[in-house]
Amino acid sequence: MRNAIILAAGKGTRMRSSQSKVMHSIIDRPMLAYIIDALRAVQVKRIVVVVGYQAQTIEAAFNDVEFALQEPQLGTGHAVMQCQQLANETGDTIIINGDGPCIQPETLEKLFQANETASATLCTAVLEDAGAYGRIVRDRSNHVIGIVEAKDCDSEQLKIKEINAGIYCFKNQDLFASLDQLKPNNAQHEYYLTDLISILSHQGKTVNGLVIENREEVMGINDCKELYRAYTWMTNHINSYWLAQGVQIIDPKRTMIGKDVKIGHDVIIYPDVEITGQTTIGNHVLIRSHSRIVDTTIQDGVTVDTSIITSSQIDQNAKIGPMTTITNCQVDQDCRLHSFGRFENEHITKGQEK
Repeated sequence: MRNAIILAAGKGTRMRSSQSKVMHSIIDRPMLAYIIDALRAVQVKRIVVVVGYQAQTIEAAFNDVEFALQEPQLGTGHAVMQCQQLANETGDTIIINGDGPCIQPETLEKLFQANETASATLCTAVLEDAGAYGRIVRDRSNHVIGIVEAKDCDSEQLKIKEINAGIYCFKNQDLFASLDQLKPNNAQHEYYLTDLISILSHQGKTVNGLVIENREEVMGINDCKELYRAYTWMTNHINSYWLAQGVQIIDPKRTMIGKDVKIGHDVIIYPDVEITGQTTIGNHVLIRSHSRIVDTTIQDGVTVDTSIITSSQIDQNAKIGPMTTITNCQVDQDCRLHSFGRFENEHITKGQEK
C-alpha cells in the first residue's frame, strides 16, 4: 500500500502574507493541490496533510485527504509523529513538503520503485553551491548514512555538493518504529526527520539516494520570488507539452494554460490568453489575444476573439466576440455573438443572437 504525508503546518513568514504558504496559487489552484494531484496519479491511497497555521482554511479547501494537527511546531520529525493514523499501515510512505508544487508523478514513481529493496530512499540533487541545504553523507558502498543540516555541518561537510531535496520514501513500519528515537539535539532544538536516515543506517538498514536531474522540479517555495519561479516553470512545462502535441501557441511566455485543460489539434492560441479549470478545447479552434476561458467546453471550429467565457458550452463553428462576456450559457452551432455583448444563464440559438 502507498501512503503519503505532506508537511504543511508552517506559516511561511518570508512570503510576507497572512495566507498560509501552501494556499498561494500557481495558475489556477493552490500549490498544495499540485502535490496531492501528483500523489493520486501514482496510486497513493492515504494522504495525510500535517497542518498548523490556518489549519481550518486548508482543511476546508481539501475534502479528499486526511489531516493531522501539529501544535506546537517542533520540526519535521515532530510533524510526522502527529500522523498516528498511519502507524499501523504497511507498504511505503512518501513524506514531502507542501511547498514543492513542481514535483511530477514520474519522479514519485521512481522514488517508490527505488525504495522496493530499501528501508528508506530520499531524493537528492547536486549543486555547485549547496548553500543552506542539508548535505548528504554516503558510505563506500554509496548508500546514504546521514543528512547533516547546513547549520550543523563542520567545515568538511560544507564542501559536499549533494544536497537533500526534502522528499523521502520510507517503509512505513520502519518509519513509525524509529520516530521515538529522534532527539532535539541540534541548534534549533527540534526533531529533525533527517535524523531518521542515520538511525536506520545504524540499524543496518539500507538507505538509498535518488539523484534528481531536474533540480527545478524539487524546488521549494519560501518567498514570492520563488513563487514566481515555480509559476514560470509550471507554465513552461504545460505549454511545452501542448506545443509538442501540435498546438500553435504564438507566445508561450504570455499564455497561461491550466493542468486540467484538454486541447485538440489545429488550435491556434494568440498571446495574453488564459485557459483554466475543467476546460476542453476542440479541433480547429482559434483563440485571439486577451481572451479568458474557464470551465468551458468549446467544440470544433469555434473562434473566440478577445472575450471572457466561464462555465459555458460553445457548439461547433460559433464565433464569439470581440469583447464579449459569457457566463453559464449554452451557445448553439454557428451562432455569432457580436461585439461588447454580455450573456448570462442563457441558451442562445441560431437566429436569436444579440
